Amino acid sequence: MMAPANDSAPTWERPRAPVLGIGVSAITFKEAVQAIDAFVASGKPHYACISGAHGVIESRSDPELRAIHNRADLVTPDGMPLVWMSRLLGHGPVERVYGPDLMREITRLSPARGYRHFYYGGAPGVADALAASLTAQHPGLTVVGTHCPPFRPLTPEEDDAVVAQINAAAPDIVWIGLSTPKQERWMAAHLGRIEAPVMIGVGAAFDFLAGTKRQAPAWMQKRGLEWLFRATTEPKRLMGRYARIVPLFLGLAAAQLARRYLFGLDENGLAVPPPGAARRGPEIRGDRAEMAVPEPSAPR
Repeated sequence: MMAPANDSAPTWERPRAPVLGIGVSAITFKEAVQAIDAFVASGKPHYACISGAHGVIESRSDPELRAIHNRADLVTPDGMPLVWMSRLLGHGPVERVYGPDLMREITRLSPARGYRHFYYGGAPGVADALAASLTAQHPGLTVVGTHCPPFRPLTPEEDDAVVAQINAAAPDIVWIGLSTPKQERWMAAHLGRIEAPVMIGVGAAFDFLAGTKRQAPAWMQKRGLEWLFRATTEPKRLMGRYARIVPLFLGLAAAQLARRYLFGLDENGLAVPPPGAARRGPEIRGDRAEMAVPEPSAPR
């Protein structure tokens, strides 16, 4: 059964690095796992965005998506560019918290901790393949359900049925594999309707862990080149996306760093606090976290 709300559950608090208008949690991988543990222990609904340059760039032109990220209880640096930016903005230590790796680790720990999992998303059959693969690798893992939604908006009746299915299964963690920005919108829209303590959007992790798609080699991941591997393996779907995102992110990031180090200003022209005075992120006690990240100026 899903854990009841627990006001005395462990707390979790970390600063956030303001990367191009998105508050990125300045965390290590171990701290990300601790955050998920704290969310589950609280018994109250949370959602976590596993975000890379794609999510940041999409949020630049989409105020709603930007707000969804900044209201999230956790925004992990999924790609090395966000790790490097967080460090250059004075936050540390910061490590990459890659969606597939986070899912693997939480899955590995789950049999001992009694966590119950639900997989929502993926192409037809992928969520079931994911459940079969992970339960085979981790004896004692409890997967309480899967659902593959159609590639179209759900009717209100269909959506209500999905919510009822998930809540009836009483998971502790709902993993969402819909890709950015669809998964972030889904989590924000279902916060409070889905009773599970945490929803985590992990996108392509479903395919990687189910074995239906290949992951980039470790050396490419460490050098921030996973986008290149994915673009070459899925050129029709991803080449255009990364041809736009990569140069735009690099240009905007360089501009933010220049404002900071040459003029001591943030994106909104405000003075940057001195080193060591980084703003604290949300304190998470099972309640909604309030994130105070200023709105970025309109991209030029």
